[in-house]
Amino acid sequence: MSRSKNRAPDFVRQFEGAQTLDGLLELAGSPCDTADVLERMREARADGADSSEVIPTLFEEEPRFRDAELARRLYQNLLGLWDLVLEGKEVRLDDGPRPPRPKKERLQPPAPFHPGEPSSEFVEAAWRYLEDDDKARTRLMHAYENRQDGLLGALDAAGLTDEGYGVARHLLFELHAMLELGWPPGLQAVEARALDREPDAPPAPDTLQDYVTEALFEAEQDEEHPLASEELAQVRTLVRRGLAALWRARKGR
Repeated sequence: MSRSKNRAPDFVRQFEGAQTLDGLLELAGSPCDTADVLERMREARADGADSSEVIPTLFEEEPRFRDAELARRLYQNLLGLWDLVLEGKEVRLDDGPRPPRPKKERLQPPAPFHPGEPSSEFVEAAWRYLEDDDKARTRLMHAYENRQDGLLGALDAAGLTDEGYGVARHLLFELHAMLELGWPPGLQAVEARALDREPDAPPAPDTLQDYVTEALFEAEQDEEHPLASEELAQVRTLVRRGLAALWRARKGR
């Protein structure tokens, strides 16, 4: 016979359930059931005691075992239950249906600002919504890439570094998404030439321009990849022109 087949089973600390432990306790001559054991273990944990101090109290006399396998399973279950108590985990004492998991609260988009202009509260709420809702961010990113491919093509041809392009592209996405969220009729496609010249229409609302200013300040102060002042000026110009074009692209304005 090989050594592996002759080896004793591994000792695994695992609580198999109240029904199993109740039976093992009864076979070992303990007057306790799982509920009693759990109560004593919680009290011992609160007093700072160890499992070696609480387990002997479960028996009025030396526990009896029909064979070594029963002894092993009993102590596996007792120590597994002790581990659950130490970790503060829930211990189920019945095999009834599990309570339903609480439904994940669905994030709500900010209320539209249409037909007016976005407030600072809207901008903050829209930014948080984009940060917290992965599905919404992905959906709005697809809308941005599909509808504004001309704008993105012009940005790609602007000669920015990877860092500068990444900042400008992401910032224009956030602005596009905010306008999509706040203006239900949606946005039209922006012409690529919008980034080549200064806008001749009224500028975008101050709240959106302030958001751009704050975002670019953070990009300039980034610890890992700060934007150089020369490129920062170029990115600021491109984003300002892009924002003005997106604001003009609102449908039904």
